[in-house]
Amino acid sequence: MATLSRDQLQAHALAWIDDWNRHDVPAVLAAYTDDAVFVSALAESYAGGTRVEGKDALRRYWLAAIADRPDLRFSLISAICDVDAQTVVVHYVAQTGGRRARMCEIMRFENGRQVYGEALHGVPAEETAT
Repeated sequence: MATLSRDQLQAHALAWIDDWNRHDVPAVLAAYTDDAVFVSALAESYAGGTRVEGKDALRRYWLAAIADRPDLRFSLISAICDVDAQTVVVHYVAQTGGRRARMCEIMRFENGRQVYGEALHGVPAEETAT
């Protein structure tokens, strides 16, 4: 059983930000298991529900969402790594359409692969303290 170190979890968070900023959905998906689950309120309009199951469904969702947001950019605020839980929480600012919002993504790993993700969408970044 592969256990990711703190450095590996941190490196994943940094690569994840970079992959999204290049709009490289295959690179984002590379860390996921085929049966991974992803939860996001934004998935409702693209996937028909807030829970997306499986890598193929994730691919369809994210490609459609990026097509609607060609200027999407993420800026990392912090990555909180819990080695024992094999979880990293990526805290970032998402920019698109002239708007900025603080967000968090919870990522859980088993055997070195991501099995679960959950996006938590915040208020506009201008309304929060830095």
